[in-house]
Amino acid sequence: MKSATADYFAKARRSLDGARAIADAGVAEVAAREAYLAAYHAAEGYIFEHTGKAAKTHRGVRVQLNRLAQSEPRIDRALLAFLAAGYQYKTIADYEVGPVSEMISIAEARAAIDTAARFVDILAGLLP
Repeated sequence: MKSATADYFAKARRSLDGARAIADAGVAEVAAREAYLAAYHAAEGYIFEHTGKAAKTHRGVRVQLNRLAQSEPRIDRALLAFLAAGYQYKTIADYEVGPVSEMISIAEARAAIDTAARFVDILAGLLP
């Protein structure tokens, strides 16, 4: 495994730990955002390991991971969908105000954390 790949996965695991702690504190939108970022960093690591390059945007990560997943049947398509849908958690936590900023429940945040943890584990398991 490349050194940078390991760094991406370490960051993904730190984001998962943060998401769990933040969910325990009751801040759902930030916990969900951290869950998304865990999946995002794992995807970046997987991409870097296979291409030697980092994607420059969130959309670029989704596009490149989708391309790589076409030849890897062990990547669950639901995880790819989470990466796309999870970006909304980041948008809500980072930019929304008022009632929209509070529309993520703790239950939804915890489900996002569980999905992100599965995402990280699956991609990590596919690395050399």
